Amino acid sequence: MGGRGASSGISKKRNVYGSQFHAVKDSNGKALVSGNVKFIQSNSRDSESLLETMTKGRVYALTGGDDLIKIVYFDKENKHVKEINFGHKHAGLDPHVHHGYFHNENDGKKGATRLTKEEKKMVESVKKVWHDYLSRR
Repeated sequence: MGGRGASSGISKKRNVYGSQFHAVKDSNGKALVSGNVKFIQSNSRDSESLLETMTKGRVYALTGGDDLIKIVYFDKENKHVKEINFGHKHAGLDPHVHHGYFHNENDGKKGATRLTKEEKKMVESVKKVWHDYLSRR
């Protein structure tokens, strides 16, 4: 899990792939994964945005402490395509969705959209897994 440049192994800021984020571990010490969703945390407040991955079609649930921060979607070319953000309003929406490789390059004038039915299902599923994980710690 890296920032920009994960496919090449080094980001534009010269960070090595996998150095900016780590997998959340379950009680058995294994990465917390549900289907194609992997739960991760940043290693520092200065971590770059998740823009590329080495796993085709991966979805990451980015967490911070006990909070779910965002769900980030990647396409078959391993590039960031959209993210669902939590905990702050954008265009009066919380949660909200940004589209594109960069934060909101393919959003409309308001800069974010409401969740689709499929995205709402994903949020429910991710929140359930995260809540279950927190209750077992």
